[in-house]
This record gives sequence, structure tokens and C-alpha cells, in this order.
Amino acid sequence: MNENITAKEVRCTSDDGTNYGIIPTRDALATAEELGLDLVLIAATAKPPVAKIMDYGKFKYQQEKKKKEAKKKQKVIVVKEVKFSVKIADNDINYKVKHAIEFLEKGFHVKCRVFLKGREMAHPEAGAEVLERIWPMLEDYGVRDAKPKQEGRFVNMMVLPKKEDKSNS
Repeated sequence: MNENITAKEVRCTSDDGTNYGIIPTRDALATAEELGLDLVLIAATAKPPVAKIMDYGKFKYQQEKKKKEAKKKQKVIVVKEVKFSVKIADNDINYKVKHAIEFLEKGFHVKCRVFLKGREMAHPEAGAEVLERIWPMLEDYGVRDAKPKQEGRFVNMMVLPKKEDKSNS
């Protein structure tokens, strides 16, 4: 910005759309000072670099405002975790699947995990089988992100909530 620009020449434009063309940096600075504005380097890597005559304070304010607006529109993804074991009983599966369905209906992502203990580590396919038994129960409420896969002592499966059809509303 202003005196910190080291290039000898810049392609200069102004906020109101005036194009000054390729001019020496000191002339661009003089023009900016006459207008009571700042010379700001927009594209430093271009040949020649592109500079703009603008009110830098106003520019920074607008950039911050845009960031805040983008942050407001951002959707936070919440991942809920439901843990199972290899030797889980059917009624326990039903109970935990009921909770997973509640999470999916609220719009949360659900990570189903099977914890492998001791010798179960030798047979991770047993954990994948548990998740494959669970999947048909969750199918109507969510979309499976990927097949069950082993990550350390866990076999994981991610289930995302189904998108609601907005055309039916």
C-alpha cells in the first residue's frame, strides 16, 4: 500500500472505473494523494503489478463485512457418534439405532463405530458385519458416506442425513 509498493511501474485504475494505464509508481502515488485516497496493490504477481486508487479504510471495512456475511450463511456440521461392540445383542442394537435415527432426523451426521477389543483386532471384518447389520435399519433416514472401514481399533461408517425435497413443500 502507498509507499510500500516497490515496483517501478503499475497498471493503475481507480474506484470509480477510471483506467490510468501503465504509469510509474510515483505518478500513481501522486494521483492518489491528489484525490485524498490510497494506492493499493491488488495483483502483485502480475506483470506489471495492478494497483488501485481507493479508500483503503472503506475497502477493509467492506471486506470484513463480506467475511461476516459469509460466516452467517455457513452451516455448521455436527457429527454425533454411536458406539457398538462386536458382541452386541440385538435389543442393544435396536436401542442405539433408535438414537442414531433421532440424530439423523435432526439433521446431524452420525458416525457409527464398532470398538475392537483384544483378539477382535485379528478379525476386523466382524466389526464391519455389525455395521452391515445396522445399515438396513438406517437406510430410510440417511445416506451412507462410504463402506465400513477400519481406523485403528475402530471400524467406522459415516451416515449423512437425507436431503429433504424442497419442491414438495
